[in-house]
Amino acid sequence: MDFTFTEEQQMLLDTTRRFIAKDLSFEARRRGQAAPDGFSRAGWQGFADLGLLALQVPETDGGLGGSPIDTMLVMGALGEGLVLEPYLASAVLATSAIAALGNAGQRAELLPALAGGERIAVLAHDETATRFDRLAVATRAQADTDGYTLSGHKSVIAHAPSADLLLVSARRDDTGALALFMVPADAAGLHRTSYTTVDGVRAGDVTLDQVRVPATALLDGAADATAALAGVLDTGLAAVCAEAVGALDRVLAATVEYTRTRKQFGVPISTFQALQHRMADMVLHIEQARSMSYLAAVRCSDADPAARAAALSAAKVVIGQACRFVGQQAVQLHGGMGVTDELELSHYFKRLMAIELQFGSTDWHLEQYASQLH
Repeated sequence: MDFTFTEEQQMLLDTTRRFIAKDLSFEARRRGQAAPDGFSRAGWQGFADLGLLALQVPETDGGLGGSPIDTMLVMGALGEGLVLEPYLASAVLATSAIAALGNAGQRAELLPALAGGERIAVLAHDETATRFDRLAVATRAQADTDGYTLSGHKSVIAHAPSADLLLVSARRDDTGALALFMVPADAAGLHRTSYTTVDGVRAGDVTLDQVRVPATALLDGAADATAALAGVLDTGLAAVCAEAVGALDRVLAATVEYTRTRKQFGVPISTFQALQHRMADMVLHIEQARSMSYLAAVRCSDADPAARAAALSAAKVVIGQACRFVGQQAVQLHGGMGVTDELELSHYFKRLMAIELQFGSTDWHLEQYASQLH
């Protein structure tokens, strides 16, 4: 199979990398992490100016209508740069959700603002004790004559504190079906906490205490909201697989460079055969992960849900194993300084640890893949 990128795709990758290197360096990341939102608003506007926030917006809605391969390339560059901005949360997940589930009026109202960086939306879907089951939604939506009342709790929602719109998944009491509702961040009865996760991302829990929303808050443009939401989550899973590969590449490069400069017994430790073998194993894991990220990007929009689920679970297993193995080997080869806050490697290690659990852990996806074989 030919994995050569088109000229336009290579330009997209190069442009994203240049922007991140120039405006979102590691020092800029530290400044952004200390900012009120936990990221740089100027950096976010830079993504909008480059058109990257319009990548998931269909051409019919005024966007770029990018392919999953385009998203893979951008997310890979974000993984290399360890970017904190809410690209996955808003530009991939929330934008894809509105494009897939919104009606024409909702898409016209929201997608241009998201693409222009004027608004930030997040998908508030995860809840406690669900064990990665995407259909285990306890939040309720009680219908009445002029709208809905939402009650429930969402856990560890990335960038929820800085979002001005939350897309809340809930089960409708009138139909029992899963649905997605647009809830403004300042809605009465909506409460958000704010904290920083292990990988430096600002996140929060969202409590909905009898939150009233109008009937127009329901994203009602999809015939099957559950299937559409599953497609959105699979798009996010493929995107985070690509991010992982970008981070893995940077971890390997940092480790190789360190072993070339660190000396023991008067020679660089990169000359020790035992350490060469360990770095060779790191390369093998990364190349396997890269191949599976390509598979995830190609299959994340597959019309067959079972085939799509099997491919994405397989990709997440291989990439999750690579995150753990490569991250641990890199830290061990650096020694104790590998986990210090001053070293960039420690922050990549934490992000890889978080990715290994995001959208389902390695063990969970292994079980899902095994169940497809019976």
